[in-house]
Amino acid sequence: MSHDAQQAFGLPGTSKAADASASDRPVSEVATLRLEAGIAEIVVDAPPVNALGQVVRDALITMVRWCDAEPAIGAILLRCAGRTFFAGADIREFGKPPLAPSLPDVVNEIEACGKPVIAAIHGTALGGGLEVALACHYRVAVGTARMGFPEVKLGMLPGAGGTQRLPRLVPMEEALKLMTSGAQIGAAEAASIGLVDLVVYGDLRTAAFSAAQKMARSAEPPLRTSHRHDVLAKARTDPGMFDRFLEANAKRFRGLDAPAAIVAAARAAVDRPQEEGFALERSLFVSLRDGGQAAALRHVFFAEREAAKIPGLPADVQGRTIDAVGIVGAGTMGSGIAINFLLAGLPVVLVDTDEAALDRGLSHISRTMEQGVSQGRIDSVNGEKAVALLSSSLDFAALAEADLLIEAAYETMDVKCDIFSRLDAVARSGAVLATNTSYLDVDKIAAVTKRPQDVLGLHFFSPANVMKLLEIVRAEKTADDVLATAIAVAKRIGKVPVVAGVAYGFIGNRMLHVRRKAVENLLLAGVDLYRIDAVVEAFGMPMGPFRMYDLAGLDLGWSKVASTGATIQERLCERNRRGQKTNAGYYDYDDKRRPSPSQFVRDLIREFVAERGAPPMTLSDDQIRERLLFPMINEGYRILDEGKAFRASDIDTVWINGYAWPARTGGPMYYGEQLGLDHIISSLEGMGLADTIASGLRSAVRSAFRVT
Repeated sequence: MSHDAQQAFGLPGTSKAADASASDRPVSEVATLRLEAGIAEIVVDAPPVNALGQVVRDALITMVRWCDAEPAIGAILLRCAGRTFFAGADIREFGKPPLAPSLPDVVNEIEACGKPVIAAIHGTALGGGLEVALACHYRVAVGTARMGFPEVKLGMLPGAGGTQRLPRLVPMEEALKLMTSGAQIGAAEAASIGLVDLVVYGDLRTAAFSAAQKMARSAEPPLRTSHRHDVLAKARTDPGMFDRFLEANAKRFRGLDAPAAIVAAARAAVDRPQEEGFALERSLFVSLRDGGQAAALRHVFFAEREAAKIPGLPADVQGRTIDAVGIVGAGTMGSGIAINFLLAGLPVVLVDTDEAALDRGLSHISRTMEQGVSQGRIDSVNGEKAVALLSSSLDFAALAEADLLIEAAYETMDVKCDIFSRLDAVARSGAVLATNTSYLDVDKIAAVTKRPQDVLGLHFFSPANVMKLLEIVRAEKTADDVLATAIAVAKRIGKVPVVAGVAYGFIGNRMLHVRRKAVENLLLAGVDLYRIDAVVEAFGMPMGPFRMYDLAGLDLGWSKVASTGATIQERLCERNRRGQKTNAGYYDYDDKRRPSPSQFVRDLIREFVAERGAPPMTLSDDQIRERLLFPMINEGYRILDEGKAFRASDIDTVWINGYAWPARTGGPMYYGEQLGLDHIISSLEGMGLADTIASGLRSAVRSAFRVT
């Protein structure tokens, strides 16, 4: 490391004592080992996030062993250069054979060291990085540091002693929450529960070095985390805690393997000898790592990152600068979209031609911000800053200086084309114009402007300030730099971007439309609607199609004047059963909007089916699931055939982040491949859908799934 770099990271100059033993000291391309006043300082520098890959692990274990054997060293200070402490495993090693030394070997070596090891934590200490910190004998964190165990989100558990060491430092209930949620906590909270020994708001290195000197002078040997039993003593008095925790989180853990394994491993820390606890953790880790859910979740992990890589988009294309945003339409969607940009620190002007609608939108934004602050999801200072960035107007002229303009008006072509004609007249040259349409032809919308190269679709999902997905619809004439801008904007506001081509419903809603037709066919075949919902929810979706229809409102697009009773939905609306808003739709709802089956609806559907004379069918739950999901998978292949999506994994990303498809299955396309495409083809043929089967599905395209 250069002298300038040493100064930048607060490293002391090399002393004569350090020079004297420099020839014996281990060296590494990713770490430096320096001596000062009896303290050995190991500084890992492996950009961008100091991931714990094989080279880093090897450097750590080698340097700790050398320090442990060096008589002149009284303590070891372990820290990282750059923007973060160890942020976790090296994703390049995911799904590959393990390389020595293993992370458990490294953390065990750190904990067993006869010299006290002090961790200096900044940035994030996640997963294996936090396990390294747990193995140290003392933890100092800067006030802005964050810590967590995200392994559960990849279908795994902390496998380097995390399930055994964490409950020896923090109360068991807090340990279970942290490991099964995958959430991050700040340094102050970490200190309050015992995870961190010292929080500093000044110079981290100075405070950690001082702590190392103090521990070096102590006559007491370092206290190893795995040898601590004081915190565990309380957990041993309440053995029922684990079952209560699983019961309280049953809905959240449904269908997932990792949370139950985490609880089992943590329970072992309480009721088994130390060696058995560590052995059980390792056994469960290997079982999860090699299991189907972890493989599916790794696919999801890489798929989200791959989605932002656009084939054919020049690598050197520069996006346009976005410093101000204008939004047309102050409804629920428009105001939700505005919240994203406000929280990202971008000024927003919200425009609506209806004053009452504008007032409602502003109130919605204000209430959402206040709720976010009260619930701790939004920092109060950031919330105040965000609200201060919002302005509103009834005049389109207020949009003249915006760099990005988003239309979020009614889902009709006439309305959207009228708005884009007006935007074309007031928007500055070079501004990006986006429509939030869910289904409509973006090419037709772009054609009403004199700048179609500046137009694209930005399809947010409701609630727009919560849902992660942003479908970016690339129109025929959308410029490369406009597409690059949209991808950058998505990341800036915390969304997962997926690029789609122009087609009815794009990717997600196009497949949803196919499922809706499959649902109608099942009803006509005499399948009970509540059984359909139960099958979908058992698969892992948060709600079945009929509960979803009720939530959205059955009267969307319905007109009392034009209604003819030609569909079940029309007949329900005619009887003022319009969903949750009227406490009656496909379900009956109580005052707390809890659903219950309706005999009235069952009778109405039976009457509707009898009028059409369709022969009833007897179907198993598996057959119902296949009739719902397999046509969707087939439609995904049709989307690929037509070039409306770049990769099968992009389709998976859409459905997981926009429609709550269970991530543990990898998404619809990955799920289909795991079942076997031949089986899907055979089933579709058995449903009488042979003529609709996509060519890509028939040719069993496998390359579409190879995400790297």
